[in-house]
Amino acid sequence: MARKLPGLRRELDARSLFSVAYGEIASSIYFALGIVALHAVGFTPFVLLGVGVLFLLVALSYAEATSALPETGGAATFVRRAFNDLAGFMTGWALFLDYLIVIALSALFVPHYLAGALQVPALDRNPWDVVVGVGVIVVIGAIRLVRRPSLYTLGVIVPVLDVIAQLVLIGFGFALLVSPGSVMHGTSLGSAPTVHSLVFAIPLAMLAFTGLETVANLAEEARRPGVDLPRSLFAAILTVVTAYVAIAIVGLSAFPGPVTQLGTTWLRSPLVGIADAIRGHTNTTLGDVIRFFVGASGALILLASVTTAISGFCRLAYSLGEHGQLPRAFGRLNRRTLVSPQAIVSVTVVSSAIVIVSGFLRHDVAFLASVFSFGVLLAFTATQIAVIKLRIAEPELPRPYRTPLNVTIRGAEVPLPAIVGAVLTFAVWIAAIATHPGARYAGPIWLLVGLVVFVVVRRAHGEGLTERVIAPDTVRFDDVPRFRRILVPMKLGVIGEEMAATAVKLAAEHRATVEAMFVVLVPLELPLGAPMPEAEGRAAASLEEARALGAELGVEVETVTVRARAIGRAIVDRARESHADLIVLGSSPRWRRQSRFFSPTVDFVLRQAPCEVLIVAFPQRVLDEELALG
Repeated sequence: MARKLPGLRRELDARSLFSVAYGEIASSIYFALGIVALHAVGFTPFVLLGVGVLFLLVALSYAEATSALPETGGAATFVRRAFNDLAGFMTGWALFLDYLIVIALSALFVPHYLAGALQVPALDRNPWDVVVGVGVIVVIGAIRLVRRPSLYTLGVIVPVLDVIAQLVLIGFGFALLVSPGSVMHGTSLGSAPTVHSLVFAIPLAMLAFTGLETVANLAEEARRPGVDLPRSLFAAILTVVTAYVAIAIVGLSAFPGPVTQLGTTWLRSPLVGIADAIRGHTNTTLGDVIRFFVGASGALILLASVTTAISGFCRLAYSLGEHGQLPRAFGRLNRRTLVSPQAIVSVTVVSSAIVIVSGFLRHDVAFLASVFSFGVLLAFTATQIAVIKLRIAEPELPRPYRTPLNVTIRGAEVPLPAIVGAVLTFAVWIAAIATHPGARYAGPIWLLVGLVVFVVVRRAHGEGLTERVIAPDTVRFDDVPRFRRILVPMKLGVIGEEMAATAVKLAAEHRATVEAMFVVLVPLELPLGAPMPEAEGRAAASLEEARALGAELGVEVETVTVRARAIGRAIVDRARESHADLIVLGSSPRWRRQSRFFSPTVDFVLRQAPCEVLIVAFPQRVLDEELALG
């Protein structure tokens, strides 16, 4: 009770945001390159470049929306503001699916990268990859339940590892593997790949650009969301796209078509495959070091990806919960971890189940990637339409960052990139449904489940389906103490009244009982039961003051007089006997001016109390009033 409740703080500057954005987005190549190369073959660099440009268009809309609405929730928040709570929830529900897929794929690929680093073949096969993947999710979820990992530390470590690993692969790859015509070797549009496979690969390539939602969810923690977030995001995306294209060129040069081993032998650890190819062109020691480093850093980066995706899921759940779109428990945070325990348990259980089910699927990576594309493309399209709608409906909304290249439609300035991006993402979404069984069936089923959840929650709250529920102004915590019995040691005068008033007001808020106690300090030369009429008179008057204060606020105040040799020991013993939940004590400024800070009595109670202790620090003027009354 005496400690300040934590909240989300604006402490991310441009450099930190760039690190987080780069780490979030660039980590996707570790599980996306293989499946894209399997279907696009020699066209993989061009597919990644094209999807990267589309991703940049979408990022323009995200940058404007997050600068205008710098709060947790990402696309769900934008769509809710532009349309209604139902549309916002369905967007958020689709994003839940994407977070779950990223967690599942990252965890599932961890053992394969470890197998490449440690040369342990068992980790490369089912069922051990599934067992390790589930273990990774469960352990990270359990840790997240009890402590808050430093996202900002991860945001520095992950990009550094990522950059070094990618530079090693690109540097050695271009020096040893790339040659004219090597990328397109064995590639022939119509056969390798077929038109269907190439179209199939475009939505799959969206898997290579995850993390935009996680970055958008950091708007509430950015120092200058309207300036730092767009700048950092665009710089990270341009860097990532450049690195992706270069790595894809190296990978296709190492494993050319018509059936590239990146999508077969090395499907679950494509960057280890490239490192292994480099190893074949260098001396054994250097090659082993490169392979170990890429495998080990890949495993660490994927672990970080699981951690940040879980945090992103929980941030989104919090946003939906506080707006009445999920059960209220999801909108209440734990004071220490700053997440909802219900959200942690949910994401851990569901993502673990996805990993387990994937062990029984023949083309599990393609299936999961196609389901991801369904959700992310739907969210991207909705976000860009929301930005257009907000430009028309709320032209005066402050927008620290505005998407460039605007056209005037019916008097409103509408961003052309959002129009083009919405059309393109929707077209790719249609392609995903047409070519991907996972997107065609699993995606709509997931949305239907979400609609049922939303209807049940809204009916339980007595709220309309499209009604806009306003989040509370203050952060709600699920583990804020609820006091039933408050113990307050009393004394006559202003200080005694202030202590009693504090206890009574708290009791009124918590519907608790106050026990006011007066300690009659008996000198050592007297027996405990010796008559002390003057002290007993002070006790009676002081306790009567406490009862009067309680009566004013309708709080039950019990009173007790205790004789003791030491006040601190008497307070601790009484708190234990009465099963108090809170002790209210006063702190005098004369002690705070000394090195001890607290009086010996207060210090003893703080050390020995069986419950929480609230210290009321009285200023000097209160003591002056006390002396004046005396």
